[in-house]
Amino acid sequence: MTFTFRPLDPLKDGELLHAWVTHPKAAYWMMQDAKPEDVERAYMEIAADEHHHALLGLSDGEPAFLMEYYDPRYRELVGLYQPLPGDVGMHFLVPATDKPVHGFTRSVITAVMARLFDDPATSRVVVEPDVSNTAVHALNEAVGFVAEREIVKPEKPALLSFCTREQFTAAVGVSA
Repeated sequence: MTFTFRPLDPLKDGELLHAWVTHPKAAYWMMQDAKPEDVERAYMEIAADEHHHALLGLSDGEPAFLMEYYDPRYRELVGLYQPLPGDVGMHFLVPATDKPVHGFTRSVITAVMARLFDDPATSRVVVEPDVSNTAVHALNEAVGFVAEREIVKPEKPALLSFCTREQFTAAVGVSA
């Protein structure tokens, strides 16, 4: 599968995002009770933030998933671990569907990681999913992430995990 990326437009994409992040299968996104204006506001804040970015992943030109990346020196993980130069934090969301495609989510995380490693300044990707999100732990491991330890974030207990460019390349069999 081949994906393309475009910057998220909080106004244009707000309704779509609202449907994605409030769906019961997106519980780990922690926006279940968000109103459309809450989602729009959250992504307007990201759009204005020099250390946090949101992209839509497109499949055949149509929105297929959400990707966020951030600088962990300034967002999400401040004070919870010692960032190294080249660290980039990442989140991704594949929306619920009535017609699941086998291997789609793994293709998405692989594309997200390749996109991050396209930047030569990125040497390691860091994630902090909820400790109970075993499905995403398995996906992370499949693309080369190694869990380091559990941490306590204000909103959740999280599993701090890292993936270097070399670990990603070895796991997925492509050069990054």
